[in-house]
Amino acid sequence: MKFGKSVCIINVGGTKYAFPKDVIKDFPLRRVSRLHSCASEREVLEVCDDYDRERNEFFFDRHSEAFGFIMLYVKYGKLRFVPHMCELSFYNEMIYWGLESSHLEFCCQRRLDDRMSDSYTHFTEEHHETVKEIRTDESNGKRDSQWLERMRRTFEEPTSSLAAQILASVSVIFVIVSMVMLCASTLPDWKTAESNIVEEHRIIEAVCIGWFTAECIVRFIVSRDKCEFVRRPLNIIDLLAITPYYISVTMTVLTGENSQLQRAGVTLRVLRMMRIFWVIKLARHFLGLQTLGLTLKRCYREMVMLLVFICVAMAIFGALAQLLEHGLDLESGNEEYASIPAACWWVIISMTTVGYGDMYPITVPGRVLGGLCVVSGIVLLALPITKMYYKVSGVTGKLTGTTAASAYSPQGLKATVPSQAPPMIFAVPTKVVSETGSVAHYMGINKVPELQKIFQKTDGAPVHLKRGVMDKMLYRTTMGLTIGGTLYCLMALYIAAQPRKPQ
Repeated sequence: MKFGKSVCIINVGGTKYAFPKDVIKDFPLRRVSRLHSCASEREVLEVCDDYDRERNEFFFDRHSEAFGFIMLYVKYGKLRFVPHMCELSFYNEMIYWGLESSHLEFCCQRRLDDRMSDSYTHFTEEHHETVKEIRTDESNGKRDSQWLERMRRTFEEPTSSLAAQILASVSVIFVIVSMVMLCASTLPDWKTAESNIVEEHRIIEAVCIGWFTAECIVRFIVSRDKCEFVRRPLNIIDLLAITPYYISVTMTVLTGENSQLQRAGVTLRVLRMMRIFWVIKLARHFLGLQTLGLTLKRCYREMVMLLVFICVAMAIFGALAQLLEHGLDLESGNEEYASIPAACWWVIISMTTVGYGDMYPITVPGRVLGGLCVVSGIVLLALPITKMYYKVSGVTGKLTGTTAASAYSPQGLKATVPSQAPPMIFAVPTKVVSETGSVAHYMGINKVPELQKIFQKTDGAPVHLKRGVMDKMLYRTTMGLTIGGTLYCLMALYIAAQPRKPQ
């Protein structure tokens, strides 16, 4: 850099940093270090957004708070996400300044991988839908495609028009009526009712089935891709709910009201109960059910992990419970724990804190084991809750159209990642300058930096960065409460197990 003063001012989104000229040459952020090799203002403007020769100030129109966290990485070698900031937005800032995802802490790398995976899935789905729409519009005539598209939106998107809302309301009413009739048919008084009531029930059932069948056929006709329509989960559920009715009617017609129909009675009852799948049809019209379905789809890893934990704990506690309650004393042992599978039933009920009371330990070691089983169940069930909460928030934002991740293309992000990581320098002499230009604090090599305490934003509001201390305090408090609660439960169980003196 053959121009300017001996001190360079880096202005990032209104927050200014003053660096000696020699520091710029070996600065760990590649974009900042490139300023040293610039020989003209034209080359400078290729690196930054604006340049003031009089002040020797380089302006970058970037996120100031994100740059503050990146500066903490420059000083101490630890890079974490900015609180309440989209991971992909912060990743864009990292790429701009010349950092890679490998510079993030391990926990933040996992968060970034999950967010990019969700974004890529959403981007791929939208891309496939767009390609299908283009191919469909090119293959079909304009008039036919417009009419079919209008019909498709009416049946597939309940909020697209007034007709779609009316159609969705009617469909919901039919689902509710069919569920009420299905539940009423299992009542004891229903079998002894008069024949005309039974006949009315059959008529209502036939009308509901006719509506669902017509709706399914129309949606199949107006769909863009027939194969994709058949593969959709909700359409498969529709088929499973409608088909048993026609099978049962066919079997009734073929066998008649005789003994053969009685032999097929079990099959008919099973087929009739499959109509309970009609409840899932409500997922087309309610956001909560859609959120539940997508959450289960995206949280399958957490669900598998939870099931593995529960199975391992169930095997261990079940074997110990059978040994303590029945295996040590076969003559006077608790017969309810005669086998490990029976003990596993008690373990799963205790771990989920349901406690039916149908079986319970009677020995002191068995009760202590029961307390440990309950406490471990609470801990195991709480492990994946945080992960699932973030998944539910992301799914809800995706369905409502408020998610920020959908605005990013992972392919575009990967294309701009630098090939080499900058060297890691932990101490750089700098000056933090406020928005008005006054020097706030000088950060020497061996001094405690003010940057670690507070960053001054463009609006003057402080941003507190001491999250590590709070995390440690929260962790220690949680562990203390957990250990104390466990000891208290064990003590209470021991006292309760002591024999009481008769009054």
